[in-house]
Amino acid sequence: MKPEELDAAIGRGEIAPIYYFHGDEPYLMERGINRLLERLVDPASRDFNLNVYYGAECKGEEVADTAQTMPMFADWRVVLVKRGEALSSAALDQLSIYLQNPSPSTCLIIQGEKIDQRKKFFTELKKHGVLVECKRPYENQLGGFIRAEAGGYGKKINPAAAEMLVHLVGNNLQELASQIEKVATYAGQRPTIELSDVRSIVSDTKVDNVFELTNALGDRNLAAAMRKLQTILRDGEAPLMLLAMITRHFRQIWQVRELIDRSAGEQEIAKKTGINPYFLKGMLKQARNFTTTDCRLLFELFFSADLAMKSGGRSTIVIGELVAKICGGNLN
Repeated sequence: MKPEELDAAIGRGEIAPIYYFHGDEPYLMERGINRLLERLVDPASRDFNLNVYYGAECKGEEVADTAQTMPMFADWRVVLVKRGEALSSAALDQLSIYLQNPSPSTCLIIQGEKIDQRKKFFTELKKHGVLVECKRPYENQLGGFIRAEAGGYGKKINPAAAEMLVHLVGNNLQELASQIEKVATYAGQRPTIELSDVRSIVSDTKVDNVFELTNALGDRNLAAAMRKLQTILRDGEAPLMLLAMITRHFRQIWQVRELIDRSAGEQEIAKKTGINPYFLKGMLKQARNFTTTDCRLLFELFFSADLAMKSGGRSTIVIGELVAKICGGNLN
């Protein structure tokens, strides 16, 4: 089950006896779990009807016994197990037994990471409960998330404004949700979030510095790029996250460069790349600063930088050398 399918099921009042949340997007996990808690547990009775355990610190029998306990003065008891990936094999075996005859008045929620569907527990879970996969969306899927978040504040969002958010924030859903909340508040009574709203609010955050850094790199402006890099690192941005944003920007540049070489017009380039027209002119200008061979060499550099950082290399030095190479034209 996907998070949006979970939302729809909760809205219909369809509650499973057990959920196992897994995947690489913690924001979607937390949101899904919170919606279940809002639906099932009255805040006034949470002390009586919500039990929280941690995978490495609990036994399966303990969790199962609690799950079999009737709720107090309420319709539901919720048992939440965090860090479910740390549950022992013995604990999972005990919970497998519980799954065969779960309490109709308890919702057991387990928050984990990866799953091994060969284990008996997950075989039983698929029969009696629900697996909720919380996968980080691809960039071309972020528009729907942004529109839905804006809709939660009673707002529509201009496509260019949504595109700007993706440029500034990337696919970090927690950060996206935070920025949308700020922009929606700034928009006040106006029904639509405009590009100017995003620029006014998000421009004050460190993600705007990343946006300006990638533009300086695309322009091959070494002085501007180094100034922005120092500001970003001083503000505490993780070099690996920074590398991901730079890689994203140059993936678009490569796409545009290849289309330019095929004599594609602006409309065709916008359609095939999905780049909003507001940003396309700048991207076209930057793409002309690099050949397709340059782009291929750049991605070899990105791969090497990623490997060096993850292998214990001085990340700030690695990212600094990468910036110098991009702007200086020495890509070998």
